[in-house]
Amino acid sequence: MPRFLLPLLLLAVVVGCRAPDAVYYNARVWTGKPGPEGIAMADAFSVSDGKFSAVGTREDIRSMAGARTEQIDLAGAFVVPGFIDNHVHFLAGGFQLASVDLRDAATPEEFSARIAAFAATQPEGTWILGGDWDHERWGGTLPERAWIDVRTPKHPVFVSRLDGHMALANSLALELAGVTAETADVEGGTIVRGADGAPTGVLKDEAMGLVYPVIPEPSAEAFDTALQRAMEHAASLGVTQVHDVGSYGGWTDLEVYRREHAAEAAEQAPRMKTRIYSFAALSTWEAMRDYVQAQGRGDDWLRWGAMKGFVDGSLGSTTAWFYDPYVDEPGTSGLLVNDTSAVRTAILGADAAGLHLGIHAIGDRANDWLLDVFAQAAARNGARDRRFRIEHAQHLSRGAIGRFAAEGVIPSMQPYHAVDDGRWAEKRIGPERILTTYPFRSLLDSQAPLTFGSDWTVAPLSPLLGIHAAVTRRTIDGANPDGWVPGERISVDEALYAYTVANAWAGFQDGRAGVIAPGALADFVVLGEDLRMIDPGMIPDVPVLRTVVGGFTVFEAEPR
Repeated sequence: MPRFLLPLLLLAVVVGCRAPDAVYYNARVWTGKPGPEGIAMADAFSVSDGKFSAVGTREDIRSMAGARTEQIDLAGAFVVPGFIDNHVHFLAGGFQLASVDLRDAATPEEFSARIAAFAATQPEGTWILGGDWDHERWGGTLPERAWIDVRTPKHPVFVSRLDGHMALANSLALELAGVTAETADVEGGTIVRGADGAPTGVLKDEAMGLVYPVIPEPSAEAFDTALQRAMEHAASLGVTQVHDVGSYGGWTDLEVYRREHAAEAAEQAPRMKTRIYSFAALSTWEAMRDYVQAQGRGDDWLRWGAMKGFVDGSLGSTTAWFYDPYVDEPGTSGLLVNDTSAVRTAILGADAAGLHLGIHAIGDRANDWLLDVFAQAAARNGARDRRFRIEHAQHLSRGAIGRFAAEGVIPSMQPYHAVDDGRWAEKRIGPERILTTYPFRSLLDSQAPLTFGSDWTVAPLSPLLGIHAAVTRRTIDGANPDGWVPGERISVDEALYAYTVANAWAGFQDGRAGVIAPGALADFVVLGEDLRMIDPGMIPDVPVLRTVVGGFTVFEAEPR
C-alpha cells in the first residue's frame, strides 16, 4: 500500500455499521487534502447519505460494500472534488444560453447580422438582450446603434459587452427609455455621444440604468426555466457549486432560488443540481441583516448572507479606476461607479452586522482603496473571522499584493480574464502596469488565499478553461504561446486547489465542501484525463465524464 494512503484510511468513517450507498473504485482520486508528497491521492471512496464516508484503496473500500451498495468502476479516470465557481451571474447565464451569442463576432458586419438573425426568430416587440460582445475582436471600435437600427426596427435591443460594464441600445430601446441628446450625463456612468451630442447607443456602467427600468421583468416561469438551463450547463462542466453575485440586483435572484428549493422539498424530487451561495446587493445590507436574523443562512443547497458591492468598472470599458490615465484614452483614469462615502458606510455597517462581503474592484487605485476600507472595518468592528473578498482583484499595485495575506483578504479572481484581456491590456495600461496584472503566482507566493471562478457570462463557465488559463497564460488569440506575463503562471495542483478547497473556504465551507474526505458533501467530478499528467495545452479538451452532487449523478457523458 502506498504510504500516502495511510492517513486517509485511518480517517475512514462508515456511517453506523450500515454498508455505504455506493462505492467508486479504480480511479486516480485527487482528494484536496494535504499529504506528505503534496495533495493526497487515493483510488477509491464510498458515499453514504450524500456524504463521503470513506476514502482509501480499492480493496478496502470495496470490502465495505453490502448487497444493496452500488459499485462503480471508474476505469482509471481522474476524480476531483466538485468544482466551485467563486463568481457567476447565474440567472443571466441561464437566459444567455437561449439568447443571441455575440462573444466571438469578429466584425461589425457579423455582429449586426447575428442580432438580425436572432430578432427574426422572435415576435415583434420582444427585447433582444444578452449578447456578450467584445469590440476588441474587430479592433476596438465601439458599436453604434446605426449598425443595427435598420435590421431591428420592431425589436428593442440592449446587448451587453461581455464584461457587463457597457451595453449597446438601438434607437427603439433609447426611445422607450427616453434617452436623447438632451439627457444629462449619469454619475458613475457615461453616455457615449457622437459629434452632434446624440447618444451613439453605447451606455457605460451606471448609465445603463437609464434603460433597465423599461425592460420587462421575466415571468416566474421564465426565471425557473433559466435556472434549470444554467444548472444543467454547470453540471455538464463539472461545476457543483456557484457563488452567485447576482444578475438582477436587489433580491430577485435569491427569490428565484428559494422558490426552486421550496418546490424540490414539496415535490420530494430532485430539482436542484447546483449548490448556490447567493449574494445580494450591498445597498440592501440592512434588509439582509434582518433576514438572516429571522431566517438563518440557509442549508447545504442554498445559502445567503453575503453582500456584493462595486467600487469601479472594468478594463475593457476603460472604467476601472487607476492612479494613472489609460494609455489609449489619456483623458480618463476610470471612474467610481458608486459614491465612495456611501460604499464605505455600507461596508462598515454590513460588517458590523456579521454579513459576508465580496466587493468588486479592478483598477489598482480601486483595490488599494478597498483594502484600506476593509482594514478600517476590521479595526472598528473588532476581531472576527470575516473572510473579506475582493471580487476580481485584477490590476494591483505592488504594495497591494502582500496585503491580501497579511490582512486576511481573499483575492476572488477569474483566470480566463487574463488570457482574454491579455490580447490588448498593454495598449490600455502600458508595459509596467501589466506586470502586476492577474498576479496569480505573486499572490500565492505571498500566502494569499487565492480563489478562482469564471464571472460567467463575462467568461465561459468551464473550470477547465480557467485552469488552462492559470497554468499557461496563453492568450486566446494564440499570440502568447509561452504565456502572457509568464512569471505569473501557476501549477495544475494550485489551480485545482483554487477551484475547490480554497473556494470552499472563501464561502465558509472549509471541510464541508471542496474536498474528498470522510464527512464532506459527496460532490465530485470524473474527468477523462489526469490534468497533472498531460500537456497543459490539452486541458480544455479533457472530457467531463460524470458530475455528482450530494451523491446523485447530475450529469453523465454519452459513451463514445
